[in-house]
Amino acid sequence: MERALVAVSPGIGFGPMGEGHVRFALIENEHRLRQAARSIQQFLREQAA
Repeated sequence: MERALVAVSPGIGFGPMGEGHVRFALIENEHRLRQAARSIQQFLREQAA
């Protein structure tokens, strides 16, 4: 997520069921959350290409 410029936490830090997942802190305003979602979406599209 570094290349997408979005901070996440590894899910495993929240227990064994979190392994293989990431955790997002939804403390920003709606505009910033949408911006982060677009950045992640773009990153994933680039990885799939």
